[in-house]
Amino acid sequence: MYCIIVKTKLHPGTEKAFLAAMMPNAEASVREEEGCIVFDVLKDQDDDDTFYLYEIYTSPDALAVHKETKHYNDTRAIVNALIAKQSVVRADVTALNPEIKSR
Repeated sequence: MYCIIVKTKLHPGTEKAFLAAMMPNAEASVREEEGCIVFDVLKDQDDDDTFYLYEIYTSPDALAVHKETKHYNDTRAIVNALIAKQSVVRADVTALNPEIKSR
């Protein structure tokens, strides 16, 4: 399995708009994409303008499929203007909660 952790620093005051766009994308990704195992949205405790997306896919190809979905592209059209800085960590999943694996 394949994981990305996306660190997103927003422009100040854009948190509500970001979450309004990102939450439906996260929910649709897990609900509609066979290759999306986990899509969590995390807020930094020390910085209200920093969020992390924790995403697990069955493979890098499944992530590529995700980036072609309507919900992903609709979200990007909104959030791109809200982002001050973004970085991505790419990792192989070496252990996963067994309850998630059985999904």
